Amino acid sequence: MSDSVTAGPAEWINLPDVSEKLGVSISKVHQMIRDGHLLAVRRDGVRVVPADLVANSTVLKHLPGVLNLLRDARYNDEEALKWLYEPDATIDGNAAKGLGGDRAREVKRRAQALL
Repeated sequence: MSDSVTAGPAEWINLPDVSEKLGVSISKVHQMIRDGHLLAVRRDGVRVVPADLVANSTVLKHLPGVLNLLRDARYNDEEALKWLYEPDATIDGNAAKGLGGDRAREVKRRAQALL
């Protein structure tokens, strides 16, 4: 993971804040990242998570499945982040926003089509 991702969310959360927001230990947050249930990238040398992906004190329900599909399509974390935040008006502005709304099924279908 590096600092070279150009597409992305407007707001980031560092891992200790993710831990607090989700009500889990920092070790659990690291495990979620390793297991592909959460996406983290480096910004200014610090690992951060897009704030949109941890809405309402939980990880978005369909995020782990979509991340798994993107990894199966050989996307690295930076490419997955770019895909999630690529502008697309047909799914609420971008895939990350679509996952948090009623367009989650369409986002999953599009991720599956990458395979």
